[in-house]
Parts: sequence; structure tokens; C-alpha cells
Amino acid sequence: MSLLVVGSVGYDTIITPQTTGKDLLGGSATYFAISAGYYSSVTLIGVVGEDFSPEDEALLVRRGVDISGLERVAGKTFRWTGKYGTEDVNLRDTLDLQLNVFDEFSPVLSPEQRRADYLFLANIDPEQQLKTLAQMESRPKLVAADTISIWIETRRRRLTDVLKSVDVVFMDEGEVRAFGRELNLVRAARAILDLGPVAVVAKRGEHGVLMVQRDSMFAAPAFALDSVVDPTGAGDSFAGGFMGYLAETGELSSENLRRAAVVGTVMGSFTVQALSVERLASLTRGEVEERLRGYVELTRFEGLESSEDLPWRKMASVI
Repeated sequence: MSLLVVGSVGYDTIITPQTTGKDLLGGSATYFAISAGYYSSVTLIGVVGEDFSPEDEALLVRRGVDISGLERVAGKTFRWTGKYGTEDVNLRDTLDLQLNVFDEFSPVLSPEQRRADYLFLANIDPEQQLKTLAQMESRPKLVAADTISIWIETRRRRLTDVLKSVDVVFMDEGEVRAFGRELNLVRAARAILDLGPVAVVAKRGEHGVLMVQRDSMFAAPAFALDSVVDPTGAGDSFAGGFMGYLAETGELSSENLRRAAVVGTVMGSFTVQALSVERLASLTRGEVEERLRGYVELTRFEGLESSEDLPWRKMASVI
């Protein structure tokens, strides 16, 4: 099945407690496409400037990403500089943001791209997300969207239109609470479900994800690692694994959504182990399958048999 992603491609400068990297390949669509490409054919729609390196273009192609929709225009590529906290790896500050050619980006899909079976709208301006949706020849089997705080704060009405039009919503837990206007994460997610999606996936950083559907919930912890080098792109890698797995299996049952969340979690766990896409782009099937088996073991436990009772302590009545 064909999978289409629309989002940013750019260069990041990353400062973490462990290391620093300058002009590293990044962008939401980049991480998503590389991750999803391990499972499904994926086409990337985005824009870069004249400074986008042939080596980075070749990396995307080598990972099986169709970059026929990656525009090359005069100007500089999108750039972001961020610094992560020393005490909480989930906290980061944006030190510099240069939209450059991405500021004028407006996706235009080819006839073939308009027929994609699965569509992921990365965290770009809701206006551009809606423009992409409007170009689809027919409703994809599954449409998913991500967003960020700035659009919740400045484009809430148009973002609401996006959420009414998609099947799966990805947000970090703070964004779910902000959009749902509820401190309780579950109630906030259900407020988003009331708009029409079938699932809200709340990304919780080192605490994993919580997927809320109308009649069920599923929590997937993060894979336990002894070292996190760079959290950048972990959420996009998660979404890529999630959507790539669904696109390849073609099954959209609640149970398969749960398995997709686990696959996504495993893909995100590789991303954080090195700067940029270095680790994500060098995976082997054996490495991923080994970690997936390790994840199953990490979360496995024996439940109560139907004939088994808890060893409930009997206490004397208080008079």
C-alpha cells in the first residue's frame, strides 16, 4: 500500500548534555519517511533549498524513500537549533528557527500522489494540511495528523477542521491537554475524539504513549535504554513506524493499531540513541526484530487465571 507524508525537511543544530551536532539532517517528514520506509513504500512531499546536500538526498533514496515530491527551490533550507535540559531530557528550548524556503511551502500533489492509500500530515501549518487533504482524489484508507503547540495557540479553528477530517491524531501529552482544555489526559483525548477521529495517540516521551479510542485505551511504555543521546525526531519516527506498519499490513482493527503503536515505539527507541537520523537510518531487520522481542519480554506478565484469586489478606473487623 502507498503511504504519503507531507512535512518539513531541514537541518538541525542540536545541543544535549552528552554532545552537540551542527547542520544535521532533520525535519518531521525526514524522520517519518525513513522510519516508515522499513515497512512500506513511502513518498515524501516537502521543500529544500539550494544548500540541501546531495549526500542527504542520497541517504533518503538509499532508505527507499520516494523523493519525487521533494521540491528544490532557490534559497536556504529550513533550519532549527535546539538545546535539551540537563535534568529532564523531555524539555528543550528553541534557540533559533529559520523557516527559509519552508516559509512559502505549499504542497502540490501529482496525480499518482493524490491516490495514496495512507496519508500522514506532519506538524505543518493546518492550512497546508487542509490543502493537502483537499487534493486527494479519494479518501485514503487512513489519514493521520500531527501538530505542535504553536498551531494550537494560533490556528485553533483551522486545526479543529483538520482534526474533524482525520482518523488518527498524534500529539504530545501537553498538546492533548491544551487542545482538549482538560488537565486530565484521558478526558482531553476524549474531547478530541468527539471531533471525529477514531484514535488519539498521546506521546509521553520517556514514559511511552497512551492511545485512546472511543471504547478502549492502550498504554505502551517506552523501551528501557541506559543512554539517550538525542530525543529529536523520536515522535516522528514513532509515527513513521506506526503508519508504515499499518500501510503494509492493511489492517485497521483496534488490535492492529495496538501492534502498530508498539512497532512505532521500537522505531523511536533507536532514533534517540544517536544524533539526527544516524541510528535510525542504519537499522537491520534483525536489530528491529530483536528489540521488538525484547519489548514483548519487557512488558510480559502472567495475569490471573479464571479460577485464580488474588491472595487477599483477611483482616479483623474494626469495631
